[in-house]
Parts: sequence; C-alpha cells; structure tokens
Amino acid sequence: MDWLVLAVFVAVYLGMFLGELPGLALDRTGVAVLGAIALVASGRVTPEMAWQAVDVPTLALLAGLMVVSAQFRLAGFYTFIARRLASAAVAPPVLLAWLLVVVAVLSAFLVNDIVCLAMAPILVEGCARRGLDPVPFLLGLACAANIGSAATLMGNPQNMLIAQKLHLGFLSYLGLAFPVVILSLAACWLVLVLQQKGQWFAHTPIPAITARELSRWQAAKGLVVLGAVVLAFSVTPWPREIVAVTAAGLLLTSRRMASREMLGLVDWQLLALFVGLFVVNHAFAVEGWMAAALSKLSGWGLDLSQPAVLFLSAAALSNLVSNVPAVMLLLPSATYPAAGPILALASTLAGNLLVVGSIANIIVVEQAAQLGVGISARDHARVGVPVSLITLFLALAWVLLAF
Repeated sequence: MDWLVLAVFVAVYLGMFLGELPGLALDRTGVAVLGAIALVASGRVTPEMAWQAVDVPTLALLAGLMVVSAQFRLAGFYTFIARRLASAAVAPPVLLAWLLVVVAVLSAFLVNDIVCLAMAPILVEGCARRGLDPVPFLLGLACAANIGSAATLMGNPQNMLIAQKLHLGFLSYLGLAFPVVILSLAACWLVLVLQQKGQWFAHTPIPAITARELSRWQAAKGLVVLGAVVLAFSVTPWPREIVAVTAAGLLLTSRRMASREMLGLVDWQLLALFVGLFVVNHAFAVEGWMAAALSKLSGWGLDLSQPAVLFLSAAALSNLVSNVPAVMLLLPSATYPAAGPILALASTLAGNLLVVGSIANIIVVEQAAQLGVGISARDHARVGVPVSLITLFLALAWVLLAF
C-alpha cells in the first residue's frame, strides 16, 4: 500500500471537511482536482487509469439534466411559479404549505440547486410586498428543495451517482421514497409553523429584482422534454445518460435560447469535483486502503454492511464533507439491496441539518443576504436540526421496514 496515496486521500477529504486547504485559495472543487493532479504527476495514477476511473456516464447524466433545468430558468418558469405563490391570497401557514409542496415537486425532477437559485430572490420580493417575514419562507424553500430532491433518482447529484453506480429502478425507488418525502414535508411545515409562533409579519425593504418574464413556448418545450425524460427513465431500458444528453441536445437546438446562456448555467465546478474525487477514490481503493479502512471500521463495531450503520454514517459524513464526497466514499460498501435507497435518503435529508450541509442551503442564505435579509447559521439550525433529525428517523424506520 502506497503511503503517498493515503496522504493525498486524507488531504483531499480534509479539504472537503474544511471547505478549503489552509493557506490556499482552493475550494472543495480545487482540492479534489489538485489531489487528482498530484496522483497523476507522481506516477501513482497513469493518465489511462485516471480516465478509466472517471465515470463518464454519470457526468453525462448530470450535465444533461442541468441543461434541462437551465431551460426552465431561462424560460422564466421558476420566476412565474414563485410570483404566483407569493401573491396567493391565503394565510401565511397555508402559503408556506403550498410553497413546500411546489418546491418539493420541482426539486424532485429538476436540479434542486437551480430551483433555489431562481426562486429565492422572487420569494424575498413577494414577501416584502405583502409585509411578510421572508425568513421562514426562505428556510422552507431550502428544506423543501432538499426533501423533494430525495424523492427521485434525478433530483440531486448524489442520487444520480447512486442510480448510475447501483442501477436502481426509477419507479421502484420513487415508490419507496414517496411516503418518506410526504411525511418529511409535513414535519418541515409543522416545525416552521411552531417556530414562528404566529409571528409572520415583518417589514422588509422591497428589493429591485430583475427577472425573466415567462416564455410560455419555452416553458412548454421544457415540460414536454422533461416529461419524455421521466417517461424514458421509468419504462424503457435506454441508458439514462443517453436520454439526458439527447434531451439537452434537443433543448440546445433553439432559435431563441442561446446555447452560451444555457451551458453557462451548467455547474461545471460540480462536474470537476466529481472528476477529481473519482480519481482520488479509485487510487485509494486500488492501493488497498479502502479495504483496510472497512476492515478496521468493522473491527470497531461499525460494520457498513448493516443498514442502520450505513444510514447513520451517510448522514454524519454528509455534514462533515458534504453529500457528494460522502456518497462517493461509501458507495463501495453499498453491496446489498437496501444500500442504494439508504445512501440516497440519508445523504440528502441530512443536508438540512446545517447551512453547510447542502449547496441548496448555501444558495438560499447567500441570495437572501444580497437582498438585505440575514439568515444566520443559528437561524437555520433552529429549523434545520429538528427537521433533519425527524426526517432521518422517518427515513431509517421506513427503509428498515421496507427491507
């Protein structure tokens, strides 16, 4: 076993934990890419091995579905939905319930990060116009985006990775996750309502939001293509990555939507993170360190072949190193039928625990701050901690019952 490979692996996952490497202007993506470069430059991984380590079908699936999500953003679809919600003439608790359901549905079939990025500013504007405190609604947006994305195998990057690696059935997973998501949304609504204690109103300066108006044709085009993608995922044996890139190609073939704009909304940083981690994790496994680590954990009573242990490990690691690196690290242990749903539900629902637990949370907090609405880590934790603990308990109980 090569000690340099171990050192690089530890340094990379330390960077995942810290979000950077001390003294360097590297974020998580930079750390992962630098780790892969170090392994190739040192000869521990040849260029051919590095290429073989990268799961190209997973990257193609991710990129294709990101283009589909970009279609809806550029068509003004998210803006239209957010404004219709914010202007609904209903009581604040009812408005919150509608928001949670709509955001969860959108996040189940479109990349949840883009949903949050597009809807957060419009939600602040709508709440400000009605004199509502935007904070509970923004927290609801973030929590519902995470919960909703757990419903399908296309709602977030880690679920796409799990689906590709473990060949999970789209409809079978949806059937398993759906009850958990419904109960989790109800729990989220209840926590937020109890936290507010009837105090729904607050003065917020109305921000000047520049947003795209709805293009009904482009939105309809996106809905037709998305429907075809979901249908293909559900009832055909076609490779999902081929379906996704074909859908992206159809949407890029447009007379009005510039390909530069659409491709600009693809999260290339995330794709680069995947590439770096694929190479680093591959080297770690090939050198025998992964097997040694699993053996050591088993000797300590942490046997990842036990569903409850895997579930809790995924939830904990997702908040330490973020959910995508956590899933990539635990995938080699996913060798039994319950493991795929366990990883998908635990890593996604754990994202609500802390602000740094998911990109969706960070996007909402940063977007709110730019518009003068402060959401501290403590504000988020007051909602995120109970929501995360309740939903994780529901998910674990349901998976153990189901299997």
